Amino acid sequence: MIININGIEDTKQLAEKIAKYVMPGTVILLNGDLGAGKTTFSQFFGSALGVTQNITSPTFNIIKSYDGRMPFHHMDCYRLEGAEDDLGFDEYFYGDGVTIVEWPEMIEDFLPESYLTLQIKRVDEMSREVTLNAIGAEANKLKEQIENEITAH
Repeated sequence: MIININGIEDTKQLAEKIAKYVMPGTVILLNGDLGAGKTTFSQFFGSALGVTQNITSPTFNIIKSYDGRMPFHHMDCYRLEGAEDDLGFDEYFYGDGVTIVEWPEMIEDFLPESYLTLQIKRVDEMSREVTLNAIGAEANKLKEQIENEITAH
């Protein structure tokens, strides 16, 4: 399914729809070029989970965790290219929170068995095309719930 985003409000609505259905252990991978809107999506997603802290890109920290209705872990793996060390990813991926990973291709060997991928393609300054893909049973169920929510509105 391709979702057309035509502005910041659409990004917020998509993040809220997805946040409604996530459960502990949900992993969401965000793919897209620099400036595609990965961090903006993550900020709206965290807010939809009830995070009140300012959510910033964890580029230099790699991982930042926030408290919401469940823990929210935000990873930016851009600086991990060629890294072979496991930074304890499993405790995030299989823990009691939800994890968003920006630049997941940098840690492919450490990804969990089930995850939802949002491929964000920049169309122009305000427009994006977001493609949802799922790997694993839990992620496929989540994808189905999101698609049902989107097509119902």
